[in-house]
Amino acid sequence: MSSAIAPVKPSGTAGPKEVELILVKEQNGVQFTSSALVSPSGQTHPSGEERETWGKKIDFLLSVIGFAVDLANVWRFPYLCYKNGGGAFLVPYLFFMVIAGMPLFYMELALGQYNREGAAGVWKICPIFKGVGFTVILISLYVGFYYNVIIAWALFYLFSCFSGELPWIHCNNTWNSPNCSDLNSTLLNDTYKTTPALEYFERGMLHLHESSGIDDLGLPRWQLTSCLAVVIVVLYFSLWKGVKTSGKVVWITATMPYVVLTVLLLRGVTLPGAIDGIKAYLSVDFLRLCDAQVWIEAATQICFSLGVGFGVLIAFSSYNKFSNNCYRDAIITSSINSLTSFFSGFVIFSFLGYMSHKHNVALDKVATDGPGLVFIIYPEAIATLPGSSVWAVIFFIMLLTLGIDSASVITGLIDEFKFLHKHRELFTLFIVVSTFLISLICVTNVPCVCSGVDRFSDDIQEMIGQRPGLYWRLCWKFVSPCFLLFMVVVSFATFNPPKYGSYYFPTWATMLGWCLSISSMIMVPLYAIYKFCSLPGSFCDVSISYSSICKTIYQDELSQAT
Repeated sequence: MSSAIAPVKPSGTAGPKEVELILVKEQNGVQFTSSALVSPSGQTHPSGEERETWGKKIDFLLSVIGFAVDLANVWRFPYLCYKNGGGAFLVPYLFFMVIAGMPLFYMELALGQYNREGAAGVWKICPIFKGVGFTVILISLYVGFYYNVIIAWALFYLFSCFSGELPWIHCNNTWNSPNCSDLNSTLLNDTYKTTPALEYFERGMLHLHESSGIDDLGLPRWQLTSCLAVVIVVLYFSLWKGVKTSGKVVWITATMPYVVLTVLLLRGVTLPGAIDGIKAYLSVDFLRLCDAQVWIEAATQICFSLGVGFGVLIAFSSYNKFSNNCYRDAIITSSINSLTSFFSGFVIFSFLGYMSHKHNVALDKVATDGPGLVFIIYPEAIATLPGSSVWAVIFFIMLLTLGIDSASVITGLIDEFKFLHKHRELFTLFIVVSTFLISLICVTNVPCVCSGVDRFSDDIQEMIGQRPGLYWRLCWKFVSPCFLLFMVVVSFATFNPPKYGSYYFPTWATMLGWCLSISSMIMVPLYAIYKFCSLPGSFCDVSISYSSICKTIYQDELSQAT
């Protein structure tokens, strides 16, 4: 193997000098290229092309906050907090936040900013594991198939709010069943009765009663299809020009939820029973911390809440200026995300306390998580307020703005396949249309850094002028990988066959779900096998040669930096 280092360009200013590393292809076919040390002011893409950057620093921060703060902050965290010991749940939540959430959040922002690539491109640090990047892109694509449908549900409800009377107030609609009852005081204690809000969600919107199960999908509902089309159009025009357009959209999508949550809280605390709901939310039961399930759910919530592992953070930070302080950004945005989850709990439980008081039942009869909270319980509570249509419009606008934030698939693939740079608009159109077509199934009647922690720390010091402390390096090297392994083991160990209410999905549907999960994970070993099979030489030759290349690059960079 031969390697060459271009002469250091003279510089009259302090800071790292420009160095160009050129590694010549070795006889066994292994090739490694690195941008190595570059000028902090450089904004050039590794391919030599100019890479666009965020118009303003606040555009990036709002984009990250808008992505991290999503529906899970509203419908999952408050319920988990109430269910798992109230304020005591904050102990495992903050523990996993500190040892895993923030370090992984920081790592993704730094990776994207230094390498200026999407989720797949950053794996030039260890090309054999590039399949991890493609896995991230594929998972983000899968999530988009159903997440956009949930946004379409919110849009469907929003359109329904403009009728003369909210359609989930009474039982005199065509979709209602004989079990529908308006008897508020005894309704929740009667197993055989259902609420108008529940029937509007299941029968008025989803039409679940017209299907016998997942093997009887039926045709897409035209109302939901229309709402999904509107969502797709909004997404397209938010993303088609890259960060120049999405950076402006987030001024609305990232700030609107905070305005609406504040308005709803001011209204919620004035309702009878609201204080009791908030007290239940904040009640502390430290004995619950002896239950392993509490710690498992706290760890799971951290992963879902911060959005690490989806490639979006890498994509967003790849458009930052090279010298941007990603450490400060990681602390600020991850903290805001957690505070938002905690704050939303006051809003949710003020209304749940009101519902408990109104129905004269225990709070655990109305407290729930998931879609049932935001599409059944909350609309029912809002329907009892004066000016209910206005409050309903405000609430579902918040859900819409919480949902519309994601661009990792597009950025990751455009960075990987350079010819797509010139056709970003067409490629974005292809992605969103494909997502729309596959999502039609959901609107039927059935609903460790391999380049080394030390080198990674050097990269961060090169960008922001400050080397990560011992704590962050220990988390990246030992604690966070153990946490991720723990999450994988727990996910398999606690798996339960999916169900909706009393309906259990058939075995073939469960197997299909497993196949989808495996289809993303299989990308990692398949790409590694492809790399080894496509390069000449034996397994040992390739492994030893690749290790030598990484070692040579590291030593050359370190000597130039010092």
